[in-house]
Amino acid sequence: MKKVGKKIGIVLAALVLVFALMLAGCAKEAASVISIQKTDSNGKQDIYTVYYSDGTTSSMTVTNGNDITVEMLYAYYKQVYGDELTYAEFLEKYLSVTTDNSAVIGECLQSSVKLYTEFVETTTVSSGIFGGITSSQTAVYTGSGVIYDMDEDYTYIITNYHVVYDNKAGAANGNSQLARKIVCYLYGSEGDPAPDGRGMDGYQAYDYGDYAIECEFVGGSVTNDIAVIRAETRDISQINPNVATAEFASEYHVGETAIAIGNPEGAGISVTEGIVSVDNEYISLQIDSTTRSYRSLRIDTAIYGGSSGGGLFNLHGELIGITNAGNSTDQNINYAIPLEIAKGTADNILYYHRDGDDSTNGVYKVYFGVGIVVQNSRYIYDASSGYGRIQEEIVVNSTERNSIAKTIGLEVNDRLTAINIGDRKITLDREFDISDAALLVRPGDTVSFDVTRGGTAMTSGSYTVKSSDLTLVS
Repeated sequence: MKKVGKKIGIVLAALVLVFALMLAGCAKEAASVISIQKTDSNGKQDIYTVYYSDGTTSSMTVTNGNDITVEMLYAYYKQVYGDELTYAEFLEKYLSVTTDNSAVIGECLQSSVKLYTEFVETTTVSSGIFGGITSSQTAVYTGSGVIYDMDEDYTYIITNYHVVYDNKAGAANGNSQLARKIVCYLYGSEGDPAPDGRGMDGYQAYDYGDYAIECEFVGGSVTNDIAVIRAETRDISQINPNVATAEFASEYHVGETAIAIGNPEGAGISVTEGIVSVDNEYISLQIDSTTRSYRSLRIDTAIYGGSSGGGLFNLHGELIGITNAGNSTDQNINYAIPLEIAKGTADNILYYHRDGDDSTNGVYKVYFGVGIVVQNSRYIYDASSGYGRIQEEIVVNSTERNSIAKTIGLEVNDRLTAINIGDRKITLDREFDISDAALLVRPGDTVSFDVTRGGTAMTSGSYTVKSSDLTLVS
């Protein structure tokens, strides 16, 4: 199965080759790059040929699966030349070619889907002294999704919970507020529902066409506004065997490019581009009858109704979020569920879906029982990477009786610097990092915290998490 990953774009490849030529003392710098093509592959290495405006060519070899980034080039430049150029100065001096994102976007489209969800809604059409008169009818809504996991039997798609949930559905919808029918379309093989008479239940039926792929609900969380649905892999492959799963990025930064792929107004899959405006913001949404606060990325990338559940990608074609909301009063203010919550929730859903226990379906999160306060919040810019981040000191101000925090020996005034889940260490830079990490803990995992206590760095005691320590997240 094919995964969407980092690719050597024309700009980066050109930069690599220019560097190689400069370091070799070649005089080709004056010739401009016309194009770059992969001309050979031996299974372990790919060979790229660069064509110059003076008619000459050169080639470079890249090991399959290895990615060359601007950061790597910057480090290499400093190593060779010993120059004190900052990252920003390096970009200005050497990376002057206009970036074309079409190749990255083209690959991302392979993992993007258009969704329709069908419900039977019941509404009150009038009221009087004898009470309200209700009416039930079929309602069809549109949304977006991203293919992020495939196996031989099933293909799993991330979307928003509110795409597959309808608060107005109920008894007439099979006593469920989840979609009674979910259909997806792959990019390039799209369709729309057409009325098709009355179904056996007496409600309006729809014909979704030859390209429609039936999906089913796997699990979800209204609290995190993430759901996972699945289709049979053979159904996906019959429509298009070239679909790809999207990969999540490891991080995101304010100012980086944010590419949204969705289904605005149900008109079909399309692409918009902007930047990450704010890396952490809380917005209020009411998906069911409860108003909740959702941690979000703010973007200036345009999204519209129908784009909910679509992928938000960076310039490497990696997911940095799942788009879910827009501001109807202010221009260029839209939101996405950040990758830590989107990936953490989706992986959690799949784990419990596949664990062989039918009683554990949904999202489960460990509760540490530690109260914290945040101190010395500040912005730190890293010239070597060209990005900055906000860093906070996370300090313990309470531990609950009989909690995991109390058991492993956390104390008031401990500064928490990292959480260890098995062999994995997660740095704690922001207070929400603890909650995000809690989504990653599974039964049987050993957890501990790295702390600074009285100026001394140390690691707390460890605790092996039991199923009873996990709480179902609604």
